Amino acid sequence: MNQAMPTTLLYIDDDDALARLVERGLTRHGFAVVHATRGDAGLERLQQGGIDVVALDQYMPGLDGLEILERIMTIPDAPPVVFVTASQDSSIAVTALKAGAADYLVKDARGDFIPLLHVAVDGALRQAQVRKARDEAEAEVHASRDRYAALAAEREVLLREVNHRVGNSLQIIASLLHLQASSAAQDDVKAALTNAMGRVAAVAQVHRRLYTSHDLKSVLLNQYLDALLEDLRRSAEGNRMSRLTLKAEPVEIDPDRAVAIGIIVNELVMNAVKYAYPDGAGPIHIELATQGDDVVLSITDDGVGVNAKADPRSTGMGQRIVSAMAAKLDAGVERDANHDGTRIVVRFPRVNAPAAKPANAAAG
Repeated sequence: MNQAMPTTLLYIDDDDALARLVERGLTRHGFAVVHATRGDAGLERLQQGGIDVVALDQYMPGLDGLEILERIMTIPDAPPVVFVTASQDSSIAVTALKAGAADYLVKDARGDFIPLLHVAVDGALRQAQVRKARDEAEAEVHASRDRYAALAAEREVLLREVNHRVGNSLQIIASLLHLQASSAAQDDVKAALTNAMGRVAAVAQVHRRLYTSHDLKSVLLNQYLDALLEDLRRSAEGNRMSRLTLKAEPVEIDPDRAVAIGIIVNELVMNAVKYAYPDGAGPIHIELATQGDDVVLSITDDGVGVNAKADPRSTGMGQRIVSAMAAKLDAGVERDANHDGTRIVVRFPRVNAPAAKPANAAAG
């Protein structure tokens, strides 16, 4: 059966007789005592390793105890040091403790201090163990933080790559729909393809915002809507959107809700393009502003008004889409009855709310 190795004490003192008393007294408590009569000899023994704790006398030929202590403290993973002196001067104790000693005690020539040395050495060893455990715990915490930071950085790179690829794929689909709409002969087919292109572009723009943004958890609505409207101007109906304008505050929102807002804007803008100005293009204004805890989005035209917007070709798809997106936003959708043309106001909380309000949409 393996027995635990004894704790090794290096006793540095030029008094051989006192050293023998220390060895005899501490051996009874399970210590192995190594004696060095000079400071340089003690430092050389420390370099060889295997020393658990040091008891260091102050006054010796050559290097004194404080000089030796200073050099011990420069050794990597140095063992704890108990400083021993015959002087009653308390300033020496303060100096030794400031220099790195774990404890301090006054010795006598008869060895009566040895029980106190035993207590001091045990205390120094416990302090060293606690300090080592603390340092190891702190190192593990730092290592864990580094690992977490590396994983978070890797995850962010992967999310950006996913958003980049999804955004590119959706943009290709939107471009194909645009080409198909441009070549379509029937007006109803052209309109359906253009609407589909706008819906795809609304989702694609969110992913493009995310992979070019520093924040993967939010989207700036003013930038997002500006890019979305630019996509709409390039659509098959773009010649009728020459007076499409945006006035928006820099509101941050999560990506899922940004998609819903983009789709609502697409549907209501396309509705205005189709029905507001039968004889050509006209102004269409989009505004986004905060009011308290809410965000207010309005889409306004100065066209012929709601009563003239009934179209027998309308499928009601746009209205169903706006209603679905409004429910996702917990939004209220209202028509401004005091406006001569058509003004649709969408009001929703800046953050997700637990319950959804009923929404009345006005898209064709």
